[in-house]
Amino acid sequence: MTSTLRPATTTEAVKRPGRWLALSVLVLAVLLVAVDATVLGLATPYISEDLEPTGTQLLWIGDVYSFVIAGLLVSMGSLGDRIGRKRILLLGATAFGAISVLNAYATTPELMILARALLGVAGATLMPATLALIRNIFPDPRERSLAVGIWGATASAGTAVGPIVGGFLLEHFWWGSVFLINLPVMAVLVLVGIKLLPESRNPNPGPWDMTSVALSLVGMIAVVYAVKEAASHGVTWEPLAAGLLGAAALYAFVRRQLTLPTPLLDMRLFRNRGFSGAVLADLLTILGLSGLVFFLSQYLQLVQDRPPLEAGLAELPAAVGAVAAGLVAGTVARRYSVRAVVSGGLAAIGLALASLTVLDQSTGYPVLGAALLVVGVGAGFSFTVTSDVILSSVPKEQAGAASAVSETAYELGAALGIAVLGSIVTGVYRDFSAPTGTPSGAHESLGGAVEAATQMSPDTAQSMLSSAREAFVDGLTIAAGTGAAVLLITAVAAWFLLRGQRLEDHRHDVTG
Repeated sequence: MTSTLRPATTTEAVKRPGRWLALSVLVLAVLLVAVDATVLGLATPYISEDLEPTGTQLLWIGDVYSFVIAGLLVSMGSLGDRIGRKRILLLGATAFGAISVLNAYATTPELMILARALLGVAGATLMPATLALIRNIFPDPRERSLAVGIWGATASAGTAVGPIVGGFLLEHFWWGSVFLINLPVMAVLVLVGIKLLPESRNPNPGPWDMTSVALSLVGMIAVVYAVKEAASHGVTWEPLAAGLLGAAALYAFVRRQLTLPTPLLDMRLFRNRGFSGAVLADLLTILGLSGLVFFLSQYLQLVQDRPPLEAGLAELPAAVGAVAAGLVAGTVARRYSVRAVVSGGLAAIGLALASLTVLDQSTGYPVLGAALLVVGVGAGFSFTVTSDVILSSVPKEQAGAASAVSETAYELGAALGIAVLGSIVTGVYRDFSAPTGTPSGAHESLGGAVEAATQMSPDTAQSMLSSAREAFVDGLTIAAGTGAAVLLITAVAAWFLLRGQRLEDHRHDVTG
């Protein structure tokens, strides 16, 4: 459906002359989020040393951002459809920059967790708005595939830029400086975006249903919290109650969307097999990857004693592979098939993760670098094509809500991955054999063990660190094997769910 009710929609049926410049502004927002996500991993050892969080608090610092953003993405995507995607993007970017300052100057673990949660609120406005604007700026399917590829490649480039810049800052400044790099990117995005970005919105959006917003937020956060707590401490009454509350809220959310004349999220989108398959593939892929990636920076720094900048450079092959694959993914999917590219990419990631099950403390970099390169190529192919499928499966009026579903799958997968796979690493690590007199903090995290070693005699410290590092690597290899299994199963599922999907044919309206 197209409309001339608002000036913002009248140009969407033709190719905008400034569309590629507008895209350059959108990818800055992606860069902002990607850099922030990757520098946290590098900064974790320094945060552990300075703020002295418990193992549970450290996991919360790592995943509370994803918890909050997962709970708000659908609401914010739908809000962007209503008030304007440009407006919500610029407001969110401004808030993201301001809250980054709070992250940088956090003085306690509790304040750091709060700052990460607030950053999730701001971040929830950014990613759906960027993808939704791409859907509206690029009506031509082939141009849109390339634009989505550039969007995804920039996110991957951010994962490379983040560790390198973050590593440099950590070697020369305090850990809070890694969050302050958001400020110049945010400033450019807002100042240039005001001039270059076109406004777009749903011309007939209906009211923004606050009951649906509340149900979505409570449901997502409660379910993710329940999984995290059950993975960390077993199934007790607390995670069970949270899980039941979350499931009830999400059930009520779905029922409410089916009865509202203008729902927050049109559940009929999920009748499209390609849309549902792409969303599920994204969720399970990130679940399999994220927990491992979260601990990889700690492995490079705390197990192999690499300085932060070197650790950042060591992760570069993954980003290079993802950038290269993302830029050609649309072309390859058209030449072969959507399901071949997505399933092949997921299988490649799974096999690469399987190869990491042989890691030990002295594993040479060629093995690790090759595995990361394959992970990057597989992710570049699969994520770019699934994003294209999701965007192309919906009418442009609902682009924000559909983009939010895609991003929710991504963030939910990240939160669950860190919770489940991270808890595997932490659970194995806590049981390491330590010499008499080892402080209890050494069992909370590997960063805690490194810090504790400075207060012990050299011989005792060396014995304790050797045991702690061995236990950490054991947990990491188990997590890698679990992630590999998830990815290979997802590859098989995607082969069947994406049967018959073709990028050229996604001009139909699935809401009728």
